[in-house]
Formats: sequence, structure tokens, C-alpha cells
Amino acid sequence: MYKSKFIPIVVCTILFTGCASVSMESPTKNAQAKSFTSPPSDKAGLYIYRDGLFGAALKKDIWVNKECIGESAPSVFFYKELPGDRDYSVSTESEFSPNALMVHMEAGKNYFIRQFIKLGLFVGGAGLETVSRDTGKQAIAKLDLAQNGNCSK
Repeated sequence: MYKSKFIPIVVCTILFTGCASVSMESPTKNAQAKSFTSPPSDKAGLYIYRDGLFGAALKKDIWVNKECIGESAPSVFFYKELPGDRDYSVSTESEFSPNALMVHMEAGKNYFIRQFIKLGLFVGGAGLETVSRDTGKQAIAKLDLAQNGNCSK
């Protein structure tokens, strides 16, 4: 009887305690990224963010065309300028395999992708979804800019 009550308590404690942290950019860079200015005419701007508290103890790597963008944590976002008018594979690690999203990014425009944590068998997984400019800007206004390139692998 005690085991049936103890296991759910342990699982909830693991999932909801502790908070992952990553290296952050300066307040100046954070404010610049949140101005959402259009990138140069030959580049596309990519914002990838993670909101919500579910899976707060988990950090998940994010890649663009197999290049490390960074290791995400709750309430952070990344910004990267990339050559425009190209297709990109944006992926994140998950419990079973990386999850990838193909995005065509036109020069001179900003794109927004939300990373979310989902339940897994042993560890929480992660997924990606494109969001509208307005949705992305609203979410990012409440988040902080993380440093690019700090992946766990």
C-alpha cells in the first residue's frame, strides 16, 4: 500500500523540482534581441524559445542543420541569424530520438519556433513547433536570451 503512494510522489518530485540553468547573454544583447528588428537583407532571423515550467529540471540540446544552437532550459530563448532563402532542419533531442522540423526561411524575415517538453517513459522528451510572429514575440518578451553553442554533446 505504501509503495503505491510512494512511487507517484517520487515521480512528481523528480519532474517538478530543481530548475535547469544555462549560460545567459548580457542584458544589452537580451534587449537587442527583443527589439525584433528585421535581419539584414541577405539573412533570416531565427528565434527558438522554451516557455512553461513542465520539465524544469531538464535541459535539451537544439541544433540547426546539425550545428549546436544551445542547450535549452525553462524561460530562455536563442536568436541566430542565418543565410536567407534556404531550408533548415531544426531539431531537438528527445527520449527516443531527435525531433526535427524543416523550415524554409526567407531573407529579411524573422521566424519563431517553440520547444516544448512532453512526457516520456523514463525522461521527458522534447518537441518543436513553428509559431506565428505575434505568438513568438509575446512569449519571448517574458524570457531571457541564452548563449549560443553550449550543447551537452
